[in-house]
Amino acid sequence: MTITAPTGVHRTRTWAGAIALAFVVLLTLFIPTTAHAASPTCTPDDTTGCVQGTIRTSAGEPAVDVEITITSPSGEEQSIQTDETGRWVFAVTESGSYELALNAETLPDGEFLVGETSRTVNAGPHNNVSQAFRLSDTEGGATDSGSSFSWSRFWQQFASGIRLGLMIALASIGLSLVFGTTGLSNFAQGEQVTLGGLLAFTFANVLGLNLWLAGLIAVLLCAATGWLQDAIIWKPLRRRRLSLTQMMIVSIGLSVAMSYFYQMIYGASTVRVDTSSPDSVIILGIRLTVQSYVAMGIAIVVLVAVGLALLFTRVGRATRAISDNSALASASGIDVDRVIRLVWTVSAGLAGLAGVLLALVLNGISWFTGGQLLLLIFAAVTLGGLGTAFGALAGSMIIGLVVELTNLWLPGDFKYATALLALILILLVRPQGIFGRRERVG
Repeated sequence: MTITAPTGVHRTRTWAGAIALAFVVLLTLFIPTTAHAASPTCTPDDTTGCVQGTIRTSAGEPAVDVEITITSPSGEEQSIQTDETGRWVFAVTESGSYELALNAETLPDGEFLVGETSRTVNAGPHNNVSQAFRLSDTEGGATDSGSSFSWSRFWQQFASGIRLGLMIALASIGLSLVFGTTGLSNFAQGEQVTLGGLLAFTFANVLGLNLWLAGLIAVLLCAATGWLQDAIIWKPLRRRRLSLTQMMIVSIGLSVAMSYFYQMIYGASTVRVDTSSPDSVIILGIRLTVQSYVAMGIAIVVLVAVGLALLFTRVGRATRAISDNSALASASGIDVDRVIRLVWTVSAGLAGLAGVLLALVLNGISWFTGGQLLLLIFAAVTLGGLGTAFGALAGSMIIGLVVELTNLWLPGDFKYATALLALILILLVRPQGIFGRRERVG
């Protein structure tokens, strides 16, 4: 017995597949792999050693174009400038003491070096040596320990936490809406963030469009990919009644495929959306870049608009009704599939916007930026309460503040582990999250 699908179904899938194929072809044609400079790399081996580090401003931004000079044991000098991520690296071939010197005149405006400008390190083949040059916004006003507390530093980190929380909130609210309406934990949400930043880079720097127009097009294209994903992948899987576990595994596979596709097209280095040197502004004693203030303003406006739409529009009320009880919402006349399609579109668009703004705030974005952010996004959604958009917002702000304020006492990326520890402690007290509802079993 042969079952033939309706002609309309074949036609819809054919058109959807054609649109997706055209999108991939356009990306391949318009994004040359030589569109950006590779970040400095070094791999220790039998003949080579590495001396490297990353320089960040007092606000945590990459310090770009800072000049570092290294003098070998035989007296040979070599100079290099930090890249878009603030990173510098030298490949050395001799064993012995090397003299590192930072040119203080190349530091960003308003930034001062903590400690001496010259450092001595021992390096040679097989060795991978890191050296830190720490910056402060006050001359002689900080210590090398990185753990000293001051109220000015506290408020600086507090502002950075608000900024990070707003960026996470844009992505986490979309993830929370998808979970609320479908029950699916979408592991590809981080790659949607990356897509937004990379598309903004493409239109702004490869195609030469105005930065605002490039960002708008990037967000719209990200929203379109959300629509296509639901049309091609998620709705057919829902019709086949796949379990949520199976669909979650599909989302993990989609995440991996998207991230390595980005690496194949853009390379492994960091690309900059705004190639101009970022200017910093001091407001109430807090120094942030102009791009950071603009990004925070846009994020606040968009988040308020999404909240108002959820509360006072018919689509927003339908979305909340489906989150509460999908079967009852369908019985009351709500087109569940149509609302879910819209939720996927909005979710991808918000994640794309987060990627564009994050690229401006961090002064660059790479193929794995969204993947690094994904754990914080899930932490924010879980902390706020699964399936609640307002809970995701609250959870994002808490995670952002914990991550940045931890930097007052703990160095490096250990701050991310602290955020997850805070998540565990809060869930031990309130398992349903801040705004979640306790589930009744039995």
